Amino acid sequence: MGCLVLVRHGQSEWNAKNLFTGWRDPDLTEKGVEEAVQAGNTLKQAGYHFDIAFTSDLQRAQKTCALILDALGASDLDVIRDQALNERDYGDLAGLNKDDAREKWGEEQVHIWRRSYDIPPPGGESLKDTADRVLPYYDASIKPRLLTGETVLVAAHGNSLRALVMMLEGLSQEEILAREIGTGEPIIYDISDTGAAALKTL
Repeated sequence: MGCLVLVRHGQSEWNAKNLFTGWRDPDLTEKGVEEAVQAGNTLKQAGYHFDIAFTSDLQRAQKTCALILDALGASDLDVIRDQALNERDYGDLAGLNKDDAREKWGEEQVHIWRRSYDIPPPGGESLKDTADRVLPYYDASIKPRLLTGETVLVAAHGNSLRALVMMLEGLSQEEILAREIGTGEPIIYDISDTGAAALKTL
């Protein structure tokens, strides 16, 4: 049986400023660094050791991954970076303050873009679009490792992880949109030899 640990990156500079981030590439804040280190320490105290790690093409996830591995004394572990694990692309919303976006397009429209499953913002991706790139990557690159019994770390983003959580837990569109994924908080699954996932708590 394999083990999959998902961690959303620590707080980024744009999280702190209430900006839509998407594929833009801000760094972690000091708080974000602390969250990533804490995640690593929590996993260390629980006895986790990883065989491989996956992360996105964006520095906030990459740095979170590196800080977790440093805390575990595993900074030399193989880390695979791929754009498939990037955050949802917010298109024309990227870089805008969320309050400013509501003033421009209206609160109801911005809420629809943020919280509907398959309606993308202008020039961007819906959660469905994000899942359409994340899940094939999981099936091709991550799941085979789990099926051989490896313990795998994925450090990524709120919406790319939502796509995985939705699939692993069999959640509906409404359930996954209501699911909050906190920064720097590990989500752990035992993966059976059939690929079925059982959610664990630390």
